[in-house]
Amino acid sequence: MPSTSLIDPLIVQLLRCPVTGSPLRQEGQELVAVNDPRIRYPIDQGVPILLKDHHS
Repeated sequence: MPSTSLIDPLIVQLLRCPVTGSPLRQEGQELVAVNDPRIRYPIDQGVPILLKDHHS
């Protein structure tokens, strides 16, 4: 099993940060808000966890 779970780039383009509404980009095992890189969401087994309570 690969150590990183890449999400299809077309899917990432559709996703938005639930806190800021900004686009997201993938960095390793996290999705990062473009407008505020301090806001990060984990990717668990290829599934992004985009819950306000889960951002770091």
